[in-house]
Amino acid sequence: MTGLTRSPRTLKGGIVLMDANSGQALRVIALQYNPDTLTRSLQLQGGSEGGDRLEALRLKGPPVETLRLEAELDATDQLEFPDSHPLAVEVGLAAQLAALEQMLYPTADQLLANDALAGRGSIEILPAAAPLTLFVWGGARVMPVRITECTITEEAFDSALNPMRAKVSLGLRVLSINDLPFASRGGSLYLAHQRRLEALAGRAGSAALGALGLQGL
Repeated sequence: MTGLTRSPRTLKGGIVLMDANSGQALRVIALQYNPDTLTRSLQLQGGSEGGDRLEALRLKGPPVETLRLEAELDATDQLEFPDSHPLAVEVGLAAQLAALEQMLYPTADQLLANDALAGRGSIEILPAAAPLTLFVWGGARVMPVRITECTITEEAFDSALNPMRAKVSLGLRVLSINDLPFASRGGSLYLAHQRRLEALAGRAGSAALGALGLQGL
């Protein structure tokens, strides 16, 4: 017995927080278990209803794509090997949940800096800039996104009330070149994603009209 297996290694879906200027990965969050489902919704960006007939076939830009998934986290397996997982022993899943939640927060330093500017009478205080967020679902799907919703359901607790099992429901909106400058890192990543989608669609080919019961159009 060699201990080798022919089973392919299953990739993990996850989220990457990237510095939009340097391209450096600031944090990589790999989902502990891949969700069973990934719901995708695409809203056409075309001509307005009841508008000019010449606009009926026009596409104003990429569709607005939203994603929804539910991920499960469980610390009980880690507790079977406490020496290898001291963080799980200490706080359960609290650290992993905090990393997900933090994606929706400006940092405390940014809040304090804005408060100091307001105290000095600054006329305009810009919203805090967040890292570029990428949703990664295999090497062929890497998309810049904005997290629109995060719902956390904690299901079990240790004696110190640290969460031991949890479900995280995420709502994401894909950021396209309607949202990001073409020359930006996020815009380039979106265009690369769309090119991969176009190449994949090209491989599907086209059925014959006869398959639809038509001889011609």
